[in-house]
Amino acid sequence: MNKTIDINCDLGEGGNYDADIMPLISSCNIACGGHFGDRNSVDQAVSLAKTHHVNVGAHPSYPDFENFGRKSMDLSPDKLKNHLHQQIDLIEESCKDFGVKLHHIKPHGALYNDMRKSQNIADLIFNVVKERNSEMILFTPPYVNFSSKIPKSTTLWMEGFADRSYQNDLSLVSRKENGAVLNDPDLIFERVLSMINNHEVLSLSGEIINQEFDTICVHSDTANALKILQVLRAKLIENGIKIGEDYES
Repeated sequence: MNKTIDINCDLGEGGNYDADIMPLISSCNIACGGHFGDRNSVDQAVSLAKTHHVNVGAHPSYPDFENFGRKSMDLSPDKLKNHLHQQIDLIEESCKDFGVKLHHIKPHGALYNDMRKSQNIADLIFNVVKERNSEMILFTPPYVNFSSKIPKSTTLWMEGFADRSYQNDLSLVSRKENGAVLNDPDLIFERVLSMINNHEVLSLSGEIINQEFDTICVHSDTANALKILQVLRAKLIENGIKIGEDYES
């Protein structure tokens, strides 16, 4: 039986290759006004996703255009929750207009990383998802510690990164450090193949860590992202690995 993996990409962030990338992936995470984006950019991305049968996800962040959502912010829980709902509202309204389903939510940048560091942040994000739709998928990094048991109606997808290096605890290497971002298509393919077939990822220090992933991300702003995705998709298919489950409209 062939294996299946979801390949996702963060889009609608002002990049030049969204239209070329969309046919190569199975899920997209669309910036919705926190770190980037407005109704026009969201509509363009949702329209592209519908055309290419790509699952649409919201990519909310701290409200921080200046730092592209890559710095933590000290906001009250109510204020942060309201910001997240506003961002998801933006993309959900676009999805309704285009007649597509909002498939998942993936926090962006510092907010995503803070899910691992803070149980309060993890719980807040989970509660936002639950308040909107208890059956919606939430993309998470490994080792997120929620305060209570996740109900069976909620689906969590563990996300791995094709183009980012990991520390031994599966936290991401800071972008400020050498080797944090990977951009060699062939090396990335070998890395992803091991993640899928062996449930293993190699840390920056050379340690092999066991971890099973449901979805794997290539960032659209990584140098060589388009070539990476072209090579990755072609070689995964050559190796009998299907990209994505059946699309849900």
